[in-house]
Amino acid sequence: MSQQHPERAVALDVSERDRLAVAELPKKVMTAWAEHDADAFARLFTEAGTMILPGVFLKGRDAVRSFLAEAFEGPYRGTRVVGSPIDMRFSTSVSGLLVTRGGILAPGETEPARERAVHATWVVVRPGTEWQLASYQNSPRHAA
Repeated sequence: MSQQHPERAVALDVSERDRLAVAELPKKVMTAWAEHDADAFARLFTEAGTMILPGVFLKGRDAVRSFLAEAFEGPYRGTRVVGSPIDMRFSTSVSGLLVTRGGILAPGETEPARERAVHATWVVVRPGTEWQLASYQNSPRHAA
């Protein structure tokens, strides 16, 4: 394995279909969020998937669902999210990493305010026929 470029050490045969499916995950998240559908959002995670937000650690699809159901009735009411892939790579033909830039939109916004802008890391897996999130973590895009 090359020490300078470990991501190039193994040539993977990842189909264009799989690459597109992984790139579609942020759109599925945006749709579920826009509909404030905690069930649809949670279904994007594996059963034991994790979600890490500033000050929040959730493990398991049920924990993700419960957190968002409550948040959609409270601090996330009326919000939307945006996110666009800025990097994608695969460690195997059924696992990879997606990095996005986006954030939470308050009602009426078209771009996230500085305090709600994030970079996110998505660990993706394909345990069957569908790509899912094994883990999602975001961090503020701008220094405090």
